[in-house]
Amino acid sequence: MPETSPRTRHALAATLATSIIAGCIPTPPGGTARDPNREVPESYGGLRDTRNSGLIVWSEFFEDPHLTALIETALRNNQELNIAIQETWIANSEIVARRGEYLPRLGFGLDGGVEHVGRFTSQGQSDEANGVAATLQDYGFGLYASWEIDVWGRLHDLANAAAHRYLGSIEGRNLIVTRLVAEIASHYYELMALDRQLEVVTDNIELQENALELVNAQFQAGRATSLAMRRFEAELRDMQSSQYAIQQRIVETENQLNFLAGRFPQPIERSTLDFLALEPPEMSVGVPAQLLENRPDIRQAEHEMAAADLDVSAARAAFYPSLGIDGVIGFQSYDLTKLVTTPDSLLFGIFARIFAPILNRNGLKADYFRANSQEMMAVLHYERAVLTAVIEVSNRVSLIRNLSQGYDLKEQQVEQLTQSIEISNQLFNSGRADYLEVLTTRKESLAAQIELIEMKQRQMEATVTLYQALGGGWRRSGLEPADGSDPEAAEESEEADR
Repeated sequence: MPETSPRTRHALAATLATSIIAGCIPTPPGGTARDPNREVPESYGGLRDTRNSGLIVWSEFFEDPHLTALIETALRNNQELNIAIQETWIANSEIVARRGEYLPRLGFGLDGGVEHVGRFTSQGQSDEANGVAATLQDYGFGLYASWEIDVWGRLHDLANAAAHRYLGSIEGRNLIVTRLVAEIASHYYELMALDRQLEVVTDNIELQENALELVNAQFQAGRATSLAMRRFEAELRDMQSSQYAIQQRIVETENQLNFLAGRFPQPIERSTLDFLALEPPEMSVGVPAQLLENRPDIRQAEHEMAAADLDVSAARAAFYPSLGIDGVIGFQSYDLTKLVTTPDSLLFGIFARIFAPILNRNGLKADYFRANSQEMMAVLHYERAVLTAVIEVSNRVSLIRNLSQGYDLKEQQVEQLTQSIEISNQLFNSGRADYLEVLTTRKESLAAQIELIEMKQRQMEATVTLYQALGGGWRRSGLEPADGSDPEAAEESEEADR
């Protein structure tokens, strides 16, 4: 049988020692985290597109120049977004700090003091026998170095985990961008809808005033009762009251947009086009698998899951022996005038240490158990983000389809009620209908017009929220972040560290 080489024996011994130590790592009470379920449906209820509207840059998705200018202002000034950008820089600083831990440390030290040795000590007896004073000054300076050699990759895992959290913070910032873009667009369309409602109410007030004058003339001529005149006037006052309520909602919506834009109250410039003439853009939803790349919340959960897995690896490596090296080179002397005398005052040394935790490992166990639980939580957060994304898109696709069909029917209702107003007026003037039929028809027509405007608003908002659900809104001119940070460079650096 051939003799085993020393190198092979050393490798086998190291492998055996590692296996023994690994066997001492406790099992978490809830078990180790499982792999995430990455399966998604092949389509949204049978609907599949080759294109995906979520990939369109927001400046191209929204064609209204007033809306795009408002979004651009918000992306510069919104306080929540700027706070998120600062959080990304904090996360980036954590990468620098973690990477510094697995590099050698070198520092310069300077010290001085006085030392008195007791006479009845071995050192005191030796100094007295050699004529050395019991009280001596002590001066020194030099370079001090220390280095924990990352044998098990624990420090690299912690640095890579910090890199993933930095990338996750960028995705968190992108998530705020998508929400901010969607909120501004939704409030903008709400503002246009309120403008249109105010026009409708104003027009109906004018018509009601004319009707009131006609009824008043008929009352003076004895052709109408005072009850009819008072009911017409009460309906007019109700319309005038709703006019002020709409004006208040316009002010509040404008201020909400100003808040999102990070500025004090001021008039909001908006399109003067007929709101009911707006057509929602055609939406393409692609396939559910694209959500894994498009949605910032899923991308953030992916990075958090990767960081948690690296934290578990680092916590496991903490049970293994650590290897460190300390070194010093400099000068030391009790006589300041001889401090730099070479080689008599020269001081140097190098030390190696190996430390393996054996007893009282409760702290390591707690860190390991906590890391495992956090990884399982990260897996569940990821799966929930994917499930939420698919359901949101499915709901909004159905909503847009149903709103489109309902809007057509509501338009027909408005048209029929508009014709009914003219008919009721003719019948009332000819004495073939009473005033209640006229008032009821006018009230129903006004309510239907307001509902038609609200339905158009819901159509526009549903398109915006579908765009957000598809992961649209965080891209500007490409995939780069809005603050100029470079997540791809961080990923490349992470791969290099591995």
